[in-house]
Amino acid sequence: MSSFRVFDIAGSGMSAQSVRLNTVASNLANADSVSSDPNSVYKAKHPVFQAVMGSMAGPVAERSTAQVSVTGISESQAAPETRYDPGNPLADAQGNVYAPNVNVVEEMADMISASRSYQNNVEVLNTSRDMLLATLKLGQ
Repeated sequence: MSSFRVFDIAGSGMSAQSVRLNTVASNLANADSVSSDPNSVYKAKHPVFQAVMGSMAGPVAERSTAQVSVTGISESQAAPETRYDPGNPLADAQGNVYAPNVNVVEEMADMISASRSYQNNVEVLNTSRDMLLATLKLGQ
């Protein structure tokens, strides 16, 4: 495995965590939105990650590669929260509005986790770069 493959692996991890941060931001931005129809209310979104392993059948230079890919964004299937708010202009005939199923505390914890994972991948890149530079300086 080439020493430079670590950059591909950490870069794919950073890209995946960036998607995760964007979905968390979208969930938090829509946490307080309401709708008059339970079918049109915002649904929490979460990325689906997959580890992609390289094929062992290829040349030696291409073996032992790994990446993280985002295979899709799934929507929560939980029922929306029903709130009785007859004064709301979006209220239905019964006076109900429907709020998304976004748990703000869970989303904040997910945001912290994604941010730390992103930072860890940056540290991997920095450490690998420093090690490669130190290796190049051995001959001086």
